[in-house]
Amino acid sequence: MAKAQDFSAIMKDFMGSFPVDNSAMEKAFKAQASFGEDFAGAVIEASGKAADLASKWSKGTIAELYELTKAKKEPAAYVEAMSECMASCSALSSEHLAAFAEISKKMQVDTVELTIAALKDVTDEANKVFSAAATEMSAAAKKSHAMAAK
Repeated sequence: MAKAQDFSAIMKDFMGSFPVDNSAMEKAFKAQASFGEDFAGAVIEASGKAADLASKWSKGTIAELYELTKAKKEPAAYVEAMSECMASCSALSSEHLAAFAEISKKMQVDTVELTIAALKDVTDEANKVFSAAATEMSAAAKKSHAMAAK
């Protein structure tokens, strides 16, 4: 009966010939976690502001509707109350939509700034890695050339 070959030693030797810099992986993980934290913070802040604004808008609209539902002495007063309610609700809408646009604009700016900062960090790290690799390759080439010249 044939004995199964143990590949664990072969794989260990194989993987050992490809050294991995765990510190680079650790830095990448920390950078990603930091970016995620910053981005989530910006999203949560914007969401909170939007929720507060939506609540304020709703309360303003409800207050206007409450005034509209009050009993009036004259029939013409109902038309006037409706006109005032519509004008007030329209003004509230314009004001709050502009505020939502400001929240959105700030979120967009924050997102772009976070992304640019993350890309700068990645680029800087890649430059370090490529410079180190180029130095190692140059040294290996010189060593190989020197050995070939002997």
